[in-house]
Amino acid sequence: MPTLAIHDQPLPYVAELPERPADAVTLVVIHCTELPDLATAREYGEKVLYDSGAGNSGHYYIDRDGTVYRYVPGTRVANHVRGWNPPSIGIELVNIGRYPDWFDSRRQTMTEPYPAAQVAALRALLAQLRGEFPELRQIAGHEDLDTARVAASDDPSKTVPRKLDPGPLFPWDAIVPASGLERLR
Repeated sequence: MPTLAIHDQPLPYVAELPERPADAVTLVVIHCTELPDLATAREYGEKVLYDSGAGNSGHYYIDRDGTVYRYVPGTRVANHVRGWNPPSIGIELVNIGRYPDWFDSRRQTMTEPYPAAQVAALRALLAQLRGEFPELRQIAGHEDLDTARVAASDDPSKTVPRKLDPGPLFPWDAIVPASGLERLR
């Protein structure tokens, strides 16, 4: 399989993220940006949110056309999923998700499908990561690992999932068997 073209665009604070050896990576977490486009996702990823000087970001971003960007090297710990950052690599798929009403109880349906080019790029990226990270064995969705619920923005007496990505339209059946990874739920 030819090497996947990956566009390196390190976040400004990447040097502030903890380093780790390649064999510490055991899990890939699939996300969707829940934002309208890659530019907005990049803008969000560049925001410094922690005293360490870092923010929230995945390692890789795959645009709708299948173009792959690396914002954080896999040998650094990125902040992309509560409680699971040290052993994982986060892959963000550009997808509108529930944007801009993430927590509105009336708008919890995700309707944007994942384009074939994006799915193909994800499959190629997963194959490449399996070669780079010798202990990589598992894959999960963000929603599988962060199951917290929050008050709905339209009605605080109701709760909605804090994270719902990659969501019900993500093609797990096209990804998991081809990846050689076991789904963690």
